[in-house]
Amino acid sequence: MLFVYFYKNVKCLRMQIVLFDTSVRTQLYPFSLIRPLATLRSGIFTMQERWSAVLGKDVSLLTEAYLQQHLPAQEINNDDFLYINASIVFSTELFNEVIKLAKETALYKGDVLVAVCCSNALSFPIEEEQLASFKKQTTESAVNLLAYPFDLVRMNDALLRMDFDFIKRTGKSATLSSTNTVINPEQIFIEEGAEVEYCHLNASSGPIYIGKHALLMEGTMIRGPFAALDEAVVKMGSKIYGATSVGRKCTVGGEIKNAVFFDYSNKAHDGYLGDAVIGSWCNIGAGASCSNVKNTAGTVKIWNQPLRKWIAAGNKCGVMLGDYSKVSINASLTTGMVAGICSHILNDGLSPKFVKDFTWDIRTGEKYIFEKALSDIENWMQMKNKTLTNADKSVVEYLYGQL
Repeated sequence: MLFVYFYKNVKCLRMQIVLFDTSVRTQLYPFSLIRPLATLRSGIFTMQERWSAVLGKDVSLLTEAYLQQHLPAQEINNDDFLYINASIVFSTELFNEVIKLAKETALYKGDVLVAVCCSNALSFPIEEEQLASFKKQTTESAVNLLAYPFDLVRMNDALLRMDFDFIKRTGKSATLSSTNTVINPEQIFIEEGAEVEYCHLNASSGPIYIGKHALLMEGTMIRGPFAALDEAVVKMGSKIYGATSVGRKCTVGGEIKNAVFFDYSNKAHDGYLGDAVIGSWCNIGAGASCSNVKNTAGTVKIWNQPLRKWIAAGNKCGVMLGDYSKVSINASLTTGMVAGICSHILNDGLSPKFVKDFTWDIRTGEKYIFEKALSDIENWMQMKNKTLTNADKSVVEYLYGQL
């Protein structure tokens, strides 16, 4: 599936494009706690970045009030609005249908609201009352929906390929050093400033993308599809299998397979991680390993916190590690583990299947002291030359107050 691009003078370029959250956002726990759905990453791009790239313009977001207050305000002008469900994965077929919507029309796939074209701004949450006078239209296009956190991993392969195709068609790769061993170089794209020497890159099973000023240290072995975003670091001797996405300024090492890292996280040492999603500002200590399959090869069930019940996640599912969470050295993460934000996973035998938000000690259930949580987040941010913003503090404080 290829990206559509260079849509000059089409109707959507004269509209305000807004990606809106729905009630499904709670199902993406823990990753939807500190961010709108459109800023979740799967593939090379986030959902917002993907729509923005293909449209060639900025895309606004509509989400929960505690997050919305920290987002740029929508521009007030005479343009119409095109609202698109943020949990729906971009496709060319759906894109072509959405941009042709007439004004005051709501597009559905079954019971799922896909998009709305209207003259006036809508408020969150977008509900049927706001659309009562709108024309209802049904799409026959396939609609892929992000419904659970493990969907970020399941869709990563296809989205890596789609995003790579767009980047390759709209940009030019830097030259890869001759010190590297390369298979299928046509499916490798290197941004300017990336450092890649004495690595083994096999793109026969999927494309490989290396972002600006990323560093792949000597002896790194990668099988695509794979992406290391801007300023990411892959440590010496790492073994990485697709489909894996490594976010901006992440540092990764050891053995990794089929994983998604959001920005600024670390898994810098030996240890296995597979079929996993790692939030932002996480740290996984040396020797820690994650189980992704049961000894019985049976269905893995993960804890769904919003529904307070176990849900099936297929026969392979690793850890879902919430933002700002830390894993100690030599910890053993159980199959399908879910850890909330700001949680600490200690080396105390096999980890529990679920760890609540702001857990300081998994053995006693002791809660993280709020002021210490903020202080520790600030310490980790300083290690990557970032600062805890007032917006960050406000979101963390709000979530702490929900305990």
